[in-house]
Amino acid sequence: MTRILIADDHPVVRSGVRSIIESHAGWTVVAEAADGKEAIDKAIATKPDVAVLDDTLPRINGIEATRQIRLRAPSVEVLILTEHENEIIMREAFSAGARGYLLKTEAEQELGAAIETLAAHRPHLTSRAMEALLAVFLTDAQPAKQLLTPRERIVLQLVAEGHSNKQIAKVLSVSIKTVETHRAATMRKLELTSTAALVRYAVRNKLIEP
Repeated sequence: MTRILIADDHPVVRSGVRSIIESHAGWTVVAEAADGKEAIDKAIATKPDVAVLDDTLPRINGIEATRQIRLRAPSVEVLILTEHENEIIMREAFSAGARGYLLKTEAEQELGAAIETLAAHRPHLTSRAMEALLAVFLTDAQPAKQLLTPRERIVLQLVAEGHSNKQIAKVLSVSIKTVETHRAATMRKLELTSTAALVRYAVRNKLIEP
């Protein structure tokens, strides 16, 4: 029996993914999550074979959720299911511990094969993903957002989603002072001077959905 967790903030997407999964004999969905914090908690509690995560989950994004799941439940393989054909997001996903990266437009044809491969503890890359990764290795360009640490990126996402420093501190289990430090460092590195500018940056770079 292959046990699977689905995490996406859109119920229609979760329903579609569940339908594909349940069409395979011997596969079952053990949990669903609508945000990254819930995905981490349910992955730890249920320990699925494969977690299918959207990269732009609310509260904690899919990349940071992947990092936390792999750290706290290392037997769980993670597949990023995304709308974004973005080389930088892809690289960050694999650096965080994901073993597969699949576009939602490819899900109907590729999701079954991806889950089967990850459940066998092997990586799964479509030809489009391999081409995108190759492009990363063939360029020396370093986009500005790579200057941010993983913690700075998650703070940026939460600020852009409208959370206060106090709320962010609670979500990340850190002090308010730590959040303020990360927030200030992010604004300095990106040369931004307002919360509105942070939001625009997050939307433009697909850290949150508009």
